[in-house]
Amino acid sequence: MKSFMNVFHSEGMKLRKSNIWLLIFVSPLLASLLGLLEVNRDAELNAWPLLWTIMASIHALLFLPLLTGVFSAFVCRYEHNGGGWKQLLALPVSRSGLYMAKFLHVVLLLALAQLLFTAGIIAVGFLKGYEMNIVPWDEFARRACSGWFATLPLAALQLFVSTAWASFAAPLAINVMLTLPNMLVVNSEKYGPWYPWSQPARSMLLISDDYGAFNMPMETLLFIIAGSFIVFLSAGLMYFSRKEI
Repeated sequence: MKSFMNVFHSEGMKLRKSNIWLLIFVSPLLASLLGLLEVNRDAELNAWPLLWTIMASIHALLFLPLLTGVFSAFVCRYEHNGGGWKQLLALPVSRSGLYMAKFLHVVLLLALAQLLFTAGIIAVGFLKGYEMNIVPWDEFARRACSGWFATLPLAALQLFVSTAWASFAAPLAINVMLTLPNMLVVNSEKYGPWYPWSQPARSMLLISDDYGAFNMPMETLLFIIAGSFIVFLSAGLMYFSRKEI
């Protein structure tokens, strides 16, 4: 446990020195700008759910999947340069512990992005004069947490790819190419639920407590996310444990 915490702390130090963590502000800021540009609604209509939908449409469909790929690729960047894997694994730390430390930093950065996005929703609503006493706090919390949970299989998959490929640009290019079709795939009842890049949007753009986007039962969506997360994380751990360094 102590060795894992040392590795976890070391990974955190590398991220802080690189300033890559500043990217967590990008999506919330751009989504907030989109929300501010939207025409004001009648306060009596309770425009909070609509504001969430408008801002989440760009955050969950585009920027959140992109950030997942950027963070996953970056936590492996140093090790791919100059024999960094050999130097790191020469230390008294297990491969699985190192892999999980990197994965946890990715998902923590994504959690911070979700927190900032939710704060941006509140800030935009306040600036637009929406009633603060009718903010649907519980619903916003569920949506933000569901969106973060939906990034877990995507983060596991992209960390797997980033550890396998020494190139920093290649995983990012593939992530961009697979994120862009989201606008089409997310509407597909057949392929959308199984497409990891569309799952954050399908989790955040809810229309009720029981159904996700496009009338998909939320329990089914969460089952798919949990299952794919276990598969991708296990595959990544097995590959990294056997990888020749």
